[in-house]
Amino acid sequence: MTLVAHAQSMHFETPLPLQCGASVRAYDLAYETYGTLNADRSNAVLICHALNASHHVAGVYAGQDKSEGWWDTMIGPGKPVDTDRFFVIGVNNLGSCFGSTGPMHLNPDTGRVYGADFPVVTVEDWVDAQARLLDALGIRTLAAVMGGSLGGMQALSWSLRYPERVRHAAVIASAPNLNAENIAFNEVARRAIVTDPDFHGGHFYQHDVVPKRGLRIARMIGHITYLSDDVMNAKFGRDLRRSVGEVAQDDYRYSTQDVEFQIESYLRYQGDKFSEYFDANTYLLITRALDYFDPAREHGGNLAQALAAATAKFLLVSFTTDWRFSPARSREMVKALLDNGRHVSYAEVDAPHGHDAFLLDDPRYLAVVRAWFARIAADSESEPVAAP
Repeated sequence: MTLVAHAQSMHFETPLPLQCGASVRAYDLAYETYGTLNADRSNAVLICHALNASHHVAGVYAGQDKSEGWWDTMIGPGKPVDTDRFFVIGVNNLGSCFGSTGPMHLNPDTGRVYGADFPVVTVEDWVDAQARLLDALGIRTLAAVMGGSLGGMQALSWSLRYPERVRHAAVIASAPNLNAENIAFNEVARRAIVTDPDFHGGHFYQHDVVPKRGLRIARMIGHITYLSDDVMNAKFGRDLRRSVGEVAQDDYRYSTQDVEFQIESYLRYQGDKFSEYFDANTYLLITRALDYFDPAREHGGNLAQALAAATAKFLLVSFTTDWRFSPARSREMVKALLDNGRHVSYAEVDAPHGHDAFLLDDPRYLAVVRAWFARIAADSESEPVAAP
């Protein structure tokens, strides 16, 4: 059965205090829901998105066959996160460019587009905004919160900021913080954007231009980190190609600027596509939020102490060829949770796809998530939850 998605939006007038010391008021959050909330409101599952995703988590829009949600392999009727049993909520984060208030929207205090003046937001700020949305929907307790990559950081943060509101947390292909290499990749991508002549200090909207050159490079850098060496070699190798749609040649062109290899053509295509729909200021904000996330920072770097506040039951999943968020980072979280006596399920999936594996249709991975959510559903049915 095809799941039909309906985009929704909710307005919040009360200012949201941010970690940076500023606040945002009169903001909107775009979201979608799938399935039916049960009578005692105990079957809600919140899905947190990664860098360039949105609230459109699953299903398609009416009349748009090619509009599948970014985690449609995972969520829907009869799927691992079964919308016949769970009420699933996807929220677009504050500062994003897919419907929630962000840099391209008007600042109610000035009447001008925020641009670079949109305040810096953190993972914790997103979680606080999501909590407000759940309050408005009348949902006090989540059956589960789940996310991959940056979304996994949000799921972990939920378990720490609102432990009484989270019964289960799934942290997929994620980490408790970024290492220096990851911060370095983010910085190079940001510099590509801010040094684009069309960036205009982040106020490019006023000049009716888009810093597409910087966005293209940022996306190319990011895309390299999402794929494994094995996948890149299997998919492209050293095959020659001139440009997208052009037949490969048998010999080098001996040019330093033309497309020579298929991998170059592929990265340029991805960069071009990304620059047409993603906002440059949003890219800066989200990558910086990634950099800042570090729950152990306030505990002298002791992750076990940081995770002591969590009371949820956890599922962590990592992928062997994911070098951006390696299995070792997931194991750090597993150990810290076990040190606190928490209930943890952990799966390390031998998959060739790199970081992108968390988005793909890997039967072993999906089976792990399916079994975990089936237990949640069974527990919910056997253990009544008090109505809020």
